[in-house]
Amino acid sequence: MNVFYEEDGGFKVAHVMSDIVTSLQVESVSGKRSKIKSNQVLLKFESALGDFMPAAEKLSADIDGDFLWEVCGTSEFGCEELAKDYFGHAPSPIESAAAIKLHASPMYFYKRGKGRYQAAPKENLQAALASIERKKREVEQMASWVAQLKSGVMPEEMRPHLSMLLYKPDRNTLLVKACEAAVAETQMPLPKLLFNAGAWSDQANAQHDYHLGKFLADYFPRGVDYQGEIDAVAPLGLPLANVTAFSIDDAATTEIDDAFSITHEADGAIEIGIHIAAPALFFDRDSALEKLAANRLSTVYFPGQKITMLPTAAVELATLAAGRTCPTISFYARFTADSLDLISMRSAIEQVAIHRNLRINQLEKYFHEESIMADVADGEYGTELTLLYKIAKKLGARRGKNEADQDKLDYNFDVEDGRVTITTRKRGSPIDTVVSEFMIFANSEWGKLLAENNIAAIYRAQQNQKTRMTTDALPHEGLGVAQYAWSSSPLRRYVDLVNQRQLIAHLRAEPPPFAKRSPALNEIVRKFDVTYDAYADFQRELERYWCFRYLEQEHIREFDGAMIRDELVRASLLPLVVKLDKSPALPGKTPVRVAVGEIDYWAITGKFNLVLQATDEAV
Repeated sequence: MNVFYEEDGGFKVAHVMSDIVTSLQVESVSGKRSKIKSNQVLLKFESALGDFMPAAEKLSADIDGDFLWEVCGTSEFGCEELAKDYFGHAPSPIESAAAIKLHASPMYFYKRGKGRYQAAPKENLQAALASIERKKREVEQMASWVAQLKSGVMPEEMRPHLSMLLYKPDRNTLLVKACEAAVAETQMPLPKLLFNAGAWSDQANAQHDYHLGKFLADYFPRGVDYQGEIDAVAPLGLPLANVTAFSIDDAATTEIDDAFSITHEADGAIEIGIHIAAPALFFDRDSALEKLAANRLSTVYFPGQKITMLPTAAVELATLAAGRTCPTISFYARFTADSLDLISMRSAIEQVAIHRNLRINQLEKYFHEESIMADVADGEYGTELTLLYKIAKKLGARRGKNEADQDKLDYNFDVEDGRVTITTRKRGSPIDTVVSEFMIFANSEWGKLLAENNIAAIYRAQQNQKTRMTTDALPHEGLGVAQYAWSSSPLRRYVDLVNQRQLIAHLRAEPPPFAKRSPALNEIVRKFDVTYDAYADFQRELERYWCFRYLEQEHIREFDGAMIRDELVRASLLPLVVKLDKSPALPGKTPVRVAVGEIDYWAITGKFNLVLQATDEAV
């Protein structure tokens, strides 16, 4: 005797070796023996074991599921009962087994027990059939999209969702599933696959736009254009300082945070004023602009562009533009006229007349080391700049300035129409010295003022070569100061804006916005540290991208550099560090020449090899 039984959701046949009522010892067609329970058996038959299942499955394939569902009624039934009605006679074992169609069509029939079923309600069946039809259409649609991508055609349905596909893929969508399938079949990274399909409107700058888009998706998901209220009003009633100030900035700077003034007093002393833009006087902590600044935390800089912390309209209100009288937080320091020794310091909330916005690229034409050595200062504000420089040198010596930094280079990137120009400036020029020393001086002394008056502030500390933001007035060993509270760039950094609010409260003898050990202040520190580092990483990433573009643009196939460690090489005249594919063990600072191989702009990586025989040409 043979049996037709159900096991693990499927149907099987076997020959019965023994039957002990509650269970059976059976042997399959392949000869495998097993033990099954009696309640698993659906049919018993005597026909050939090997022919039974093929015959039943063939017969079942011809059964019309829709017809069965229509005629079976609403009551529960068994396979043999329905088979009798369907075939018009007492069914053979094979005909009864053909009712397997019921089990294979769970949308038509619900299982109610061993070999027993019930027709699905009409509305449930219609929903199930619609779902199957929809899935069928989706499979066909996805196959069409995959085929288009593989053939280099961008499906029009994907274009509006390019950012989602690249940066925030929703894997429940058919679009993403199609992209994943195309990537799997082509073994090509998704950005390159979409690029080959013409996904970007500006294909020439697609790789750059891809990296920029990735950054924006993470940190500016709502876009960079501010649509909120410019709820800022110029403060009234501020006293007018009896000084005339000038600023020193790069040519493209619009967020002019600081300016200088010089007053020769009747007793011979010299008072230097450091005047800082005061956005904290234009809007309060509950304003929409404050929320924006707290969210962005800093201006983002990268080659060819920047994303300002505050919107242009707000910047224009508070920036220290020439020809205007601007609200400022001013730091004054008096020095002796002969030895330029520090006499006293004071701070004030006031208005200051801004006479000129000097630009570094113009100043460097006449204010430089040679002119200072020759005691010649013929250019605009030349005499004032020379005096500031002399005092700045004294301030640098006061904090133990490391002159080694003067040998380093700063790099400027100018991007226009897809071409990049990379220029260098020697760090530590007289202009750099003036600006950096006076800003360090003000930030350090204001930090000291807040700390001595037990007012919370955010400090930039460096200890054991580790730099971090903290609410403790800790030393900045790299700068050689006892404390350093960023306060001089409130239009560009939220930390400076927070410290400015604390300083204003102190100068007005008002309660500060943030109390000592304020959880809100600690949260600003945490968020700023993470975000500021991410912005810096993005800037370095885009600078690396444009360095690679520069190599290609200028047809540079080899460049000079120096080993750092392992296989890492620093280019001599570009801000670029690359990893050699293969390199002998060379000590750090060993001069090398590097050959440029294939560059992958999507990953911003490339193949670079050590050139054993150097040539005379160099980057």
